[in-house]
Amino acid sequence: MIDRLETENLKSLLGYFPVLGIVGPRQVGKTTLSKSLASVLQKEVIYIDLENPADLSKLSDPVLFYESNKEKCLLLDEVQRAPEQFPILRSMVDQNRVPARFIVLGSASPELLRNSSESLAGRIAYVELTPFNLLEIVSVNPDYKIHWFRGGFPDAYLSPNDNILNSWHSNFVKTYIERDLPQLGLNINSVLLRKLWTMVAYTHGNVLNLSTLGRSLDLTSNTVKRYLSFLESAFLIRLLQPFAPNLKKRLVKSPKIYIRDSGILHYLLSIHSFSTLESNPALGNSWEGYVIEQILQRTTQSLEGYYYRTQQGAECDLVLTRSGKPVIGIEIKYSSAPKPTKGVFQAFEDLGTKENYIITPNTDDYLVRSDIRVCSLITFMQVYLPGIVGRG
Repeated sequence: MIDRLETENLKSLLGYFPVLGIVGPRQVGKTTLSKSLASVLQKEVIYIDLENPADLSKLSDPVLFYESNKEKCLLLDEVQRAPEQFPILRSMVDQNRVPARFIVLGSASPELLRNSSESLAGRIAYVELTPFNLLEIVSVNPDYKIHWFRGGFPDAYLSPNDNILNSWHSNFVKTYIERDLPQLGLNINSVLLRKLWTMVAYTHGNVLNLSTLGRSLDLTSNTVKRYLSFLESAFLIRLLQPFAPNLKKRLVKSPKIYIRDSGILHYLLSIHSFSTLESNPALGNSWEGYVIEQILQRTTQSLEGYYYRTQQGAECDLVLTRSGKPVIGIEIKYSSAPKPTKGVFQAFEDLGTKENYIITPNTDDYLVRSDIRVCSLITFMQVYLPGIVGRG
């Protein structure tokens, strides 16, 4: 079993909050991880799958069930299927506010569940569980190429061969299109949704153009924007917003769009082997998205991520900010001998970042100048990122 980095954080939160919410896409390991937490609790854990009719019947009178098991920790899986439970959970917590009364698991973000989950404000701590991060698998298999190509979903990453990997991705996408996203409230024809998701894959790493997507799908820009919001809330895509400091410069103002899991991206692009990826025009954008995702998965508690681009050509792939101030500039290159461009130097100067990195797959670790370091992704994640995050 691959150890999850969020485990200690979750244990800490369980010791204080009455309700712990673990959210993330399906098949990411939420149930497995939450059940493993039972060993640290000094009480019995009861698992309720809200997609299982037999389990759901236990909640025919939820107040009675919860009160009868108030000394236990109740683990409610796929809580987005029963949003009516949130107000009842609030009432139960207010009657007996002790740590770890409930663990709720969901395949939708708190934003999408806002109307239901607001009643738990002040009583719940939310944690997003992502697919395997590079830091979680590097001790098991230091070959980043496998993780990059296959993505981080446990069953995909650990699949015995590429044929099974392809079948897993096929079923994952099909299930999301035909069942999961409609259950979250996305009312869209499955053929159209598949086309939209695929088109997003082909624009991965580029500035989002709602008008272009809309024309291709015969939809309005507002409709496309609403559909993308669902994909984002289901943890399937990332919209990386532009950083807009108070500068007298003409800035690009639209977000860049990425498929969050690189394995899903490659499947949607019909890239079914790493050798095929190496010769594909999407190689550079795939690497960029992979690096951004690995970094942002580990910075959510203290840093926010943006990109920076001016219409004069200054560009930085990832800007990490703290309290609205840029602290780290990152340029991402798929090269063993990266050469910073004039636009990169200008971006770092515009941002005023004193610490900047050019991240590559496998170069040595060295300084280009006193404020710009070249290093591999693994080196950045293991050596430099912990210190950056920990500065607080």
